[in-house]
Amino acid sequence: MDEAIDRDGFRANVGIILSNTNGHLLLAGRAGQRGWQFPQGGIEPEEAPTDAMYRELREEIGLIPADVQLLGSTEPWLRYRLPRRYMRRDAQPQCIGQKQIWYLLRLLSCDDAVRLDRCDDPEFDRWRWVDYWQPVHEVIYFKKRVYLRALKQLAPILFPDGILAPPPRIRRRRRLNGASKKE
Repeated sequence: MDEAIDRDGFRANVGIILSNTNGHLLLAGRAGQRGWQFPQGGIEPEEAPTDAMYRELREEIGLIPADVQLLGSTEPWLRYRLPRRYMRRDAQPQCIGQKQIWYLLRLLSCDDAVRLDRCDDPEFDRWRWVDYWQPVHEVIYFKKRVYLRALKQLAPILFPDGILAPPPRIRRRRRLNGASKKE
């Protein structure tokens, strides 16, 4: 699969925030790892972002368009940089991070429609419903800010009356003499 990397080194990507009727969000566990995240994936060259979202929805959590209602998306691109240790130095063009459009969906089908085994190499091996801001606390550190920005942008769609606790404060990591420390 070709990846669409722009001239600044950001790979085009879609993120999927799936909600249930109670306003909880689907958080998926990385296969064979401890990490949790929202489903996401790259946009292929010449592929529309919405088409990429529906493709990733099917590949990663087994849902089809009839299983969900598209509620909204973020604008413009939300970006994050990869830490140096996650960059593939031999890749050309070099990818320094991702630029993403996040889609907010509501599950219309029952929970049993979520299937993590619909592709040859599943990205996730477990999932659960969580409170709206919980993913910000559980995603890998370098994605926390982009998750927070996406959730802040999309919260008014899911909670038009504004009945939602304020977003969490993100603490930045800084490096001191080769060690990581939270501020």
